[in-house]
Amino acid sequence: MTAEKLILDGNRVASDIKETLLGRINLLSEKRIVPCLATILVGDDPSSATYVRMKGNACKRLGIQSIRIDLPKNTSTSELIAAINKLNADPNVHGILLQHPVPNQIDERAAFEAISIEKDVDGVTTLGFAQNAFGFADFPSCTPAAIIAILDYYNIPIEGKHAVVIGRSPILGKPVSLMLLNKNATVTTCHSKTTNLEDVVRLGDIVVAAVGKPKFVQGDWIKPGAIVLDAGYNEGNIGDVDYDNCLKNASAITPVPAGVGPVTIAILLKHTVEAAEKLT
Repeated sequence: MTAEKLILDGNRVASDIKETLLGRINLLSEKRIVPCLATILVGDDPSSATYVRMKGNACKRLGIQSIRIDLPKNTSTSELIAAINKLNADPNVHGILLQHPVPNQIDERAAFEAISIEKDVDGVTTLGFAQNAFGFADFPSCTPAAIIAILDYYNIPIEGKHAVVIGRSPILGKPVSLMLLNKNATVTTCHSKTTNLEDVVRLGDIVVAAVGKPKFVQGDWIKPGAIVLDAGYNEGNIGDVDYDNCLKNASAITPVPAGVGPVTIAILLKHTVEAAEKLT
């Protein structure tokens, strides 16, 4: 008899997180504080515009104020930083999210660094990254935090497990590796220069796919009984793992969509509320 597979339902986890925020938002409103997230979009990339709209709608449904700053595609780094600094100085703005990627002429890292650490609810600054590495970040990067939230929600043990992370981006692969390490997993971080990648992935009790390539992780890379968390989102609602084939070996897996994505947005809202609460 084949063991029952556990589908890690991101919508369910996200709903649980958002449910816990409602009372906290009401308490803030009694103190005349409305949590406010400002989102900056540079240019007219349709995917980025969709993400920004989704985040704005999620805010509205919970009673979080959402401010959208649209800047033209030819915006310079200094102009973008000036817009960020204006939001930093606004006491009614509690969180700032710079939608990435930004156009090529902009120094994205310089723009991220301009965000005040108190308002870095997306966890993109180097200070936020360092705090996360030491295990005391107020606002770790949202997608890594979402992955941990899913594991915690389903009571999936992390301590003592071998976690294999495929990807080393500064806002996903690296921070999730650190968060798993801080929870006492043994962590291997793989990347484009990793040799015999599939053999390394086969060692993983927990596999996190964060590579940005559709159906990159194959079913025979997955050790029987492993937990698979797909943090990828590619055109056509396709993740970074070959879902159907990985499901054959995995004991638990996140779907795409309705996996890590909804939880990432819920974590962003949670961070925004927490930033507002720090004012009370």
